[in-house]
Amino acid sequence: MNIYGWLQVIIFLGVILALAKPLGSHMARVLGGEKTFLHPIFGPVERFIYRLAGVKPDSEMNWKEYALALLFFNVLGILVVYAVQRLQAWLL
Repeated sequence: MNIYGWLQVIIFLGVILALAKPLGSHMARVLGGEKTFLHPIFGPVERFIYRLAGVKPDSEMNWKEYALALLFFNVLGILVVYAVQRLQAWLL
């Protein structure tokens, strides 16, 4: 590896280490349900997506609902991958 490769690795590790603490504390606030500085911007967007998808953010899923959602998501993913592979000759 030449000097530019090592420099790229060092810069990448430096950026990762510099972002670890602020990004981790922001994620802890978001996952804890606290308001952040992005809440006024993304809060209405999140509520709109929840309303569009029929999600109730206050309620939790039981194991049956979770299993059905997981199966539906995986079947949808399989169908998308299958469609991409079948249409690959026409995709650019």
